[in-house]
Amino acid sequence: MASVNWHDFWLPVRLSLQVALLSSMIVLLLGVAAAWWMSRRSFKGKTALETLFMLPLVLPPTVVGFLLLVLLGRRSRLGEWIEWMFHAPIVFSWWAAVIAAIVVSFPLVYQTMKVGFAAVDRHLEDASRSMGASEWEVFRYISLPLAYRSLGTAYILGFARGLGEFGATLMIAGNIPGKTQTLPTAIYVAVDSGNAPMAWAWTIAIIVISFLLLFISRSKA
Repeated sequence: MASVNWHDFWLPVRLSLQVALLSSMIVLLLGVAAAWWMSRRSFKGKTALETLFMLPLVLPPTVVGFLLLVLLGRRSRLGEWIEWMFHAPIVFSWWAAVIAAIVVSFPLVYQTMKVGFAAVDRHLEDASRSMGASEWEVFRYISLPLAYRSLGTAYILGFARGLGEFGATLMIAGNIPGKTQTLPTAIYVAVDSGNAPMAWAWTIAIIVISFLLLFISRSKA
């Protein structure tokens, strides 16, 4: 009977946490910047751009992964340039898993921060501008501090979504043990191979991590 190999157990756990941590920090910066800019601007095509931002939320993850594979693969211009710059292809690397996590979690972070910035009193921002504050100072000292609850929630949602990403990650990063195998793909392989103890161990691990993230998120609400 198969049993839990604790050395093999920790490899996808550690990689998943690394991917989720890095992707959540990057997507938080991107989501905050995009949400603040979009919430303070009106222009032709804004609805179409926002729809594009939210598209990964409704598309099947395998579709997102396929599009990323086409965009970043070795046959694309961008993929060739990345390989030339870094002397290695980005697909089927742990960086590919980070990119997949960023793309699929961006809509959650963007929408959360957009709601947070919408709740900020515009009169306070206008008052700071009238006193000579630049847009960066308005953002740093007025908008962002007043939206701090949304900031924390956005980060936790981005981390949790990146931690649980499966379809897009499998398409662009693959399932290479010790290199690109994350918790969701490890669970899939364990179930497929009939290794129930390992599947249960990884499932419990991701449930515990996700529960703690949601508990922290709700306690800050």
